[in-house]
Amino acid sequence: QWAQKKSASLSFFCFVLFFGRVTIKSVSLCCAVAIPALSTEPPLPAAAPRLRPFSRATCGRYLQGRTSGTQWCHVDISSVSCSCKWLHDACYARGKVWEHQFKLRWPRLQKYYRQNESYDWLKEFRTRHIAGLQIRRTVVSISRRFFTEVPCVGQVLGDSFAEIESLGAPEHFCEDELLSILNSDRSKSLTLKYYAKKILYFLRQKNILRSLKVFLEQPPEQQSALEGAVLVDQYCNPLAEITLEIISVQLDDIVDKVRKLLRVTNPSHPSLRALPGDCFAVEDFELQRQVVGALNAVLYEQLQYKGNECDFYNPMNSYIHQVLLRRTGIPISLSVLYMTLARKLGVHLEPVNFPNHFLLRWCQRERRSGDIYDYVYVDAFGKGKQLTAKECEYLIGHQVTADYYSAISTTKVLLRMVGNLLNIGKRGEGTEKSYQLLRDSLDLYLTINPDNVQYLLLQARLYFHLGIWPEKVLDILQHIQALDPSQYGAVGYLVQHTLEHIQHKKHPVEPDVKRRSALEHRDVQYSVGLIMKHKRSGYNCVIYGWDPKCTMSQEWITTMRVHQLTNGANQPFYNVLVQDGTCRYAAQGWCDSIYLHSIPVTQSCLQWICLLY
Repeated sequence: QWAQKKSASLSFFCFVLFFGRVTIKSVSLCCAVAIPALSTEPPLPAAAPRLRPFSRATCGRYLQGRTSGTQWCHVDISSVSCSCKWLHDACYARGKVWEHQFKLRWPRLQKYYRQNESYDWLKEFRTRHIAGLQIRRTVVSISRRFFTEVPCVGQVLGDSFAEIESLGAPEHFCEDELLSILNSDRSKSLTLKYYAKKILYFLRQKNILRSLKVFLEQPPEQQSALEGAVLVDQYCNPLAEITLEIISVQLDDIVDKVRKLLRVTNPSHPSLRALPGDCFAVEDFELQRQVVGALNAVLYEQLQYKGNECDFYNPMNSYIHQVLLRRTGIPISLSVLYMTLARKLGVHLEPVNFPNHFLLRWCQRERRSGDIYDYVYVDAFGKGKQLTAKECEYLIGHQVTADYYSAISTTKVLLRMVGNLLNIGKRGEGTEKSYQLLRDSLDLYLTINPDNVQYLLLQARLYFHLGIWPEKVLDILQHIQALDPSQYGAVGYLVQHTLEHIQHKKHPVEPDVKRRSALEHRDVQYSVGLIMKHKRSGYNCVIYGWDPKCTMSQEWITTMRVHQLTNGANQPFYNVLVQDGTCRYAAQGWCDSIYLHSIPVTQSCLQWICLLY
């Protein structure tokens, strides 16, 4: 019997070896199955155990055990499966093999699958693998497309999104492949990472904007100010890992600290019996005051939250994850935080769109009242200080009508929050970050209020100024014309120049090669490829082009206050690629503002050069 089993194992091994599609690893698997039987010595007749016959289940168990390490890839498993019918069945009939390969290769995707549900893991593996190949081809094609020019923000994305959407792959597969590119070896594939980061930025923004539209379609009473603030935060910081769940966990930690303090002052307080996620209200005003007092003590004394008076116009003051991290913010962000915490503890506060200073109101009667003097107004920016209606006027220095004391909806809270970011973006000095903030806040504002002519026109001007998405500019201008025909003059000017831009893209002019040795270029001091430093802003950059004089439009020259320079527009201007991957147009000499001088080559400088060559 032992000899028969040994002969059967040997026959199986020979069949696989000579008739199968063999790889080194498939041979090793066959050896793992056959050699143990061949190497077993014939036992004594009295103690001979009953050996189990070789079966498909045995193949499956051996295969699953061999693929549990990291040595095997999908190519090896496919090769082994072609060796014989039993191994083919073991590879394709048992989902465990491909499930393990899927989770081992793409661990970030596990959160999209539930443990209790069954999946076709071979199909999932194949779809993800093909999506990865297609995404990489798309990113490489973008690199080739812009080989002769460095794209400005947004220029990469118009056609690229259409290409990615046409793939038909799940979005989380596309995002995972882009993250794989970004998280690979730091010193390799730098150009690929440059474009992958841009695509991931706008791919996530598109998904967040879709979530915001779903949020706005909900009934007003179901809209959470915290969720809206998180969506605004996510859209402005799409590459950061920000989720409502993460923010809620941090808020629950603060609530636990407040309950711990309440337990000392009032062990029978109803807020202590509430479970996380419960919707309840504390009716007694004395119990409400205990909650507010404990909240102020924890938030402002224990955790040291405060209003950011020194750096008020920093956009991070409006991002809820940064408010929790830095424990500082502006009135509206601190009010959203304070209101959410109070509601988790059973106290209902309402947002008040007070001029120049966002407040919360707290009703002091059993039923909601229309009298502004029946409310206490909470200043979250002022460490939870409680004010009367008259004291609120002292806060801003002038009287206001009763309408300004009314509670507002979550949508209006978001409009005020995004409006603050818009103003910060407009206050910027023409830097890439200020343009990006202005673009992001305009996208958010027009998603919430799509028919605002003032901001539609601003968005069209911004895109026109940056030279991106001319087709979208035309759509915006047509929408403005339909909403307000009186804007015909401004719209007509932009339409004419946008059409010229589109024609220029269809029939590009061959670049005129400029040489510094020419007499008319004698004022140009620096050459392409030099690593430079911005004297005022301090950013490092590399020159990839220059003009003997400023060639931008008159609108750009006015916006950037070029006339304030010593030589105005009549001096050399340089196209520079900045360390953060953005592109800028810098004057050669700007008294006390822009002055370029050489700096030593560093690793980061080499990364920019990799993008250029």
